[in-house]
Amino acid sequence: MKASVRAVLLLLITLSAAGLTARLGVWQLDRAHQKESLQAAVQAKAELEPLQTADLRALSKSPDELKRQLQRRVVLRGTWLGERTVFLDNRSMSGRTGFYVVTPLLLEGQSGLVLVQRGWSPRDAADRSRLQNVPTPAGLVSVSGRLIAAPSKVYEFADAPVGPIRQNLDLPAYEREIGQTIWPVTVLQTDDVQVSNQVAPDGLLRAWQAPDAGLHKHYGYAFQWFLLSALILGLYVWFQTIRFRKQLKSATAAS
Repeated sequence: MKASVRAVLLLLITLSAAGLTARLGVWQLDRAHQKESLQAAVQAKAELEPLQTADLRALSKSPDELKRQLQRRVVLRGTWLGERTVFLDNRSMSGRTGFYVVTPLLLEGQSGLVLVQRGWSPRDAADRSRLQNVPTPAGLVSVSGRLIAAPSKVYEFADAPVGPIRQNLDLPAYEREIGQTIWPVTVLQTDDVQVSNQVAPDGLLRAWQAPDAGLHKHYGYAFQWFLLSALILGLYVWFQTIRFRKQLKSATAAS
């Protein structure tokens, strides 16, 4: 292959590779901007007036509209189904591993249930099957929180045991288990419940992480792609121009 043809092919390959990596960087920036808009929408929802029990009851007639209210704050009145409390294992908070405590709440004047992720409970180091006694008041309680899609999930093996301690909570299976309808949203509790206008502490930790749109990840990827594009161009310029001229100059001086 002639040197001129090889040089042209190398130039085309270099420009193609640099252009592709730069385009990937632009794509990552575009993803970041999309998620910025999404995060702004989530923040706007969080600043709206909290939904009340009656609002949620009305929204329950339209599951799609109910899901569109995710991240809205809520203040709900209802009755705990304490005997149906589930402890989701291998959940961490503030650097410690333990359980997320999930209890169904029967809303006042409503037949369906809404799951409430009440907080985090530590694991007993001596006996991992021993659970914290979580106070669950009887009668009407007022629960403050925000709407999320469902409790988080972690990896679990097939045929996982069904009992108070579980790896995950499969909503359709849990619905069949308790024989009642569960709404397609979950409440992430943010404060202690109130009973008869009195705060009823339950000892659970609620240092929930704010919703993360992954912006830093996309900006980091964009930086890496742009850096790679610049590196490709820099190496081409070095080997095909600067280094070549230095070699030519050395050869001329030697002769």
